[in-house]
Amino acid sequence: MAEVVLKKGEGRSLKAGGLWIYDNEVDRTEGDFKNGDIVDVLDFDGYYLGKGFFNGNSKIRVRMLSRKKGQEIDDEFLLGRVRDAWEYRKRTVDTASCRVIFGEADFLPGLVVDKFSDVLVVQSLALGIDRMKEKILAILTGLMEEDGIRIRGIYERSDAKVRTLEGMERAKGFLTAPFDTQVAIEENGVRYLVDIADGQKTGFFLDQKYNRLAVQRLSRGLRVLDCFTHTGSFALNAGHGGAREVTGVDASEPAVAQARVNAELNGISDRVRFMCADVFDLLPKLAEEGKKYDLVILDPPAFTKSRDSVKGAVKGYREINLRAMKLIESGGYLATCSCSHFMTPELFAQTIGQAAHSVHKRLRQVEYRTQAPDHPILWAAEESYYLKFYIFQVCDEK
Repeated sequence: MAEVVLKKGEGRSLKAGGLWIYDNEVDRTEGDFKNGDIVDVLDFDGYYLGKGFFNGNSKIRVRMLSRKKGQEIDDEFLLGRVRDAWEYRKRTVDTASCRVIFGEADFLPGLVVDKFSDVLVVQSLALGIDRMKEKILAILTGLMEEDGIRIRGIYERSDAKVRTLEGMERAKGFLTAPFDTQVAIEENGVRYLVDIADGQKTGFFLDQKYNRLAVQRLSRGLRVLDCFTHTGSFALNAGHGGAREVTGVDASEPAVAQARVNAELNGISDRVRFMCADVFDLLPKLAEEGKKYDLVILDPPAFTKSRDSVKGAVKGYREINLRAMKLIESGGYLATCSCSHFMTPELFAQTIGQAAHSVHKRLRQVEYRTQAPDHPILWAAEESYYLKFYIFQVCDEK
């Protein structure tokens, strides 16, 4: 077994429970191995720290698989990891559609598997796990079959740019016999057609499942504006919850077209309508027109994907939140979120507070939520904690 030896004083994140070793933490490598192979990891003094797969092309040199000395990374090991992931989902979430494997948080670093009804979508983002992908999927489908769930097809969406940072080509396509990539699912009583081939990431954002349900429960009789609606998920939940009227906005025409199809699918297109527009341009125009809403939902894409761009992201979040607050009737509600783990919970809360102060609004927190339990937050692996979701009542200063 080849070895990776850390520099003295390095590996602090690993020793605290993290799963990544960065290139600047490595003192030397010993033995014969190639990228993607499994290596032992030793501290500077020879103390055994575990094993993981190595990639010299990546800033993340080693992604850890086990801390146990002598642990073989074999079929039995993979069966244990996959079974644990599936049993956890069965206990914590509705598994009709859910994330079954969430990379590092399930101790299978770099691998994501989403279940949409009877279809699986896989995203492999690390070289070492890519070699294990087919075996893991075979184990997973076998475990599901034991529970009476027959998976009719698997589609790969390993087309993210981050693959190139691992020295890997992007990959997209069927891993089984071809099937219709417009997949019908139901969540919170709302029906969707999910485009797993061309939708964002794996086709649908499962992490907001219970946050959408919170909006659904709040929406009866309200006038709702859903910004960055994508394929309409928050808007549809508001409509399903009995909202008087809902307007969903997104800059993507294909996403808006899919949202309209989803509204028709649920029989609520008379109350839930969609428009294609840039939210940053639209919100000031709505304020000039004197528009008012009882609930505004902000579910933007990540404004920052690195620490270097956090300052600009803060300005973006502050801008959309203060614009949204201007459109809310006093006593109305704001649902707002950030999906970037670089935007820390503390910084996000501070930014929302600054926005409220700027427009002379008082915020009463209804609830704070994170991602659904099928996207578990692994303590010490900060990248697994990314979604922050607030619901506030917005009141004029008294």
